[in-house]
Amino acid sequence: MSTHNDDYSTLVEFLEFPLGSADGIFDRFNGIHNPEKLLFGTSPERFIYLPGLRTNRVLLVAHADTYWDCEEFSQHTVIGDGDILRSSNPYAGLGADDRAGCAIIWLLKDLGHSILITDGEEIGRRGSTFLMNNFPDIAAAIQNDHQFIIQFDRRNGTEFKCYRVGSPKFRKYIATETGYTEPDRNSFTDIVTLCTEITGVNLSIGYRNEHTSSECLHLREWQKTLDLCRRWLAKEELPRFKIEN
Repeated sequence: MSTHNDDYSTLVEFLEFPLGSADGIFDRFNGIHNPEKLLFGTSPERFIYLPGLRTNRVLLVAHADTYWDCEEFSQHTVIGDGDILRSSNPYAGLGADDRAGCAIIWLLKDLGHSILITDGEEIGRRGSTFLMNNFPDIAAAIQNDHQFIIQFDRRNGTEFKCYRVGSPKFRKYIATETGYTEPDRNSFTDIVTLCTEITGVNLSIGYRNEHTSSECLHLREWQKTLDLCRRWLAKEELPRFKIEN
């Protein structure tokens, strides 16, 4: 099990990948040894899918692109101010949306769950749409082989959102497991594209002011989501939830 110092080092490493391209994130996940690993497409219509090894599994999702996918904003370092992390680049945000989510999945990768890293979420869910429109076998495996989907791409510290891909039972289950609350069901992210039969949830990972140069990450909130998912997703049995219209 990683210590919090190890978690912090991994988080900073992911946040300091160049903002101008998602290539570094994809290269990192492509380095995981998984005989069934699938990498398709070119940016921004791109994804990497690593099927889980355990029978009772969920799909963990994050997107590798940021709002700052432009070489002008590429290089930066992380500046820590107590619990708050910011970018050293005064003209760009931190990229915690969604590099902080990618870091959480990296730290959960040994639990045996499936992983999906997408590109192009910030410009219309291009990677997840590319998957669902062109790879019916993978799309079917997402629905048939998983209990539900968790995306790590939500602002603030104690929220979850199911958008239109939840159910009353699933929302109650998520609230019980996390202690988080759902502020509304507006907007969308990759799970809205990916969930056609099973339910999905997007969890808070601690960032604020996304898409602005004042973007920051509250470290303790990020760590809280990581720690609760370590405990929750280590359970041998996880229930399956289907979307209820």
